[in-house]
Amino acid sequence: MDAGRPDGGDDAGSRDGGFLLTDSGVVLATVSHPRELRGVWVATVSNLDFPSGLSPDAGVAAMRALVERTRDAGLNAIFFQVRPESDAWYQSTLEPWSRYLTGTQGRDPGWDPLDALLTAAHARGVEVHAWVNPYRALVSASSPTAMNHVSRTLSSAAITYDGRVTMNPGVPAVRQHVLGVLRDLLGQYDVDGLHFDDYFYPYPAGSPYPDEATYQAYRADGGTMTKSNWRRDNVNALVREVMAVVTADHPQVRFGISPFGIWRPNNPPGVVGLDAYEDISCDAVTWMNQGWVDYVAPQLYWATTSSGQPFVPLATWWANGAMGGRHVFPGHAVYRLGMTGFTSVNEIRLQVNAGRTLRAQGLMGGIHFREENVRTNLLGVRDLFRNELYATPALPPSIPRAGASATPLPPVVTRNGTTLDVSHVLPMTARFYALYRFDPTGWTLVDVAGGVQASFGPLSMGTWAVSAVNRGGAESQGVVTVIP
Repeated sequence: MDAGRPDGGDDAGSRDGGFLLTDSGVVLATVSHPRELRGVWVATVSNLDFPSGLSPDAGVAAMRALVERTRDAGLNAIFFQVRPESDAWYQSTLEPWSRYLTGTQGRDPGWDPLDALLTAAHARGVEVHAWVNPYRALVSASSPTAMNHVSRTLSSAAITYDGRVTMNPGVPAVRQHVLGVLRDLLGQYDVDGLHFDDYFYPYPAGSPYPDEATYQAYRADGGTMTKSNWRRDNVNALVREVMAVVTADHPQVRFGISPFGIWRPNNPPGVVGLDAYEDISCDAVTWMNQGWVDYVAPQLYWATTSSGQPFVPLATWWANGAMGGRHVFPGHAVYRLGMTGFTSVNEIRLQVNAGRTLRAQGLMGGIHFREENVRTNLLGVRDLFRNELYATPALPPSIPRAGASATPLPPVVTRNGTTLDVSHVLPMTARFYALYRFDPTGWTLVDVAGGVQASFGPLSMGTWAVSAVNRGGAESQGVVTVIP
């Protein structure tokens, strides 16, 4: 299931110490822990999870607070929406600043949200995944746009449907624009991941999506696919080409998609609901089996007690071992707490624990929708995370793609009293440093920090080890230090 992991597996290693004295006098140990991605979606569309109009100082402070809340809840990955409607929450060379930053699309906010988030998150051992909506141009068709917005520059490919504007996936220039945007984003920012949501062809809204002219042009040019297959091929082409960019130029970046939670009705048997394969041209099974994504995060926003969309059978189906060795990180609906089926946080407890029984099939974590509900501690969900489900820290699993990373060298560790100062001879190869304590059961992960240099302490008396973790998730041996 995890063939191609560069570090030999996320649970590899000796639980009984495995101490090794090197010629230089440094004591090394093979350390490891059960990896688990613990993510939260931060939606900027309509300012759902992040406010508008902040000054530069207030914006940077808000990003730091977001990171601290994430850490405090025991989560380790932020999925931040950087492109809610073909705009930018970063300094883009191709698209305008988002109107959700200042109230006016194209207006410079005076600070760079993504840069501020990356700086704060990486220093605290938290990953940042850039969440991109590939085709949505405007949430409301009546919204004013900047002169360089894609709905203007490629106006013939902009389709108004259900009161919104979507860039036509069947127009090759649209795909090339999205690829250009992603090359620019990945070239400028040291993100840990690139993430697509579930908006491909629009969800059905009572009338056909008006792309018949585009399809007929394809047919006139010799195309033979049915309209359904043609639409899926358009989406598949973008997914395939994005992975090609990632693999060639940014192999340390994790690329994944969060599809609708049902691939097709009756998969598994008895499941009913929207046919994502047919209705929005979303074929996540092909993406996994072809290796075009590193993971899928199906939006399993239903309860374990649901009759038509039961969480556990759906999670088990997505984690099926025949799906190409990709990881699965189900989406959990913390926003539904208080609603039918989610009357207490026990529903989230049941879902997370059920997922943990599927680790061998590649289900290695989950993502929670959305940050506001964690921030407000809806029905006690933050307390559940911090005190129980995620009380022990973990790193996300390494990228399940051959060549994503090579095992880094161990860090340089200096003891100053009861504090360990950590650096690296090749600092750009180390994303995070992981602190372990040796106890009767073996090595236990205690903390994670990042930056060119990091410090752990003050520490209690005992045997400790610090490893280096690179951008693809591969982990070095730990440098052992005894605090007397």
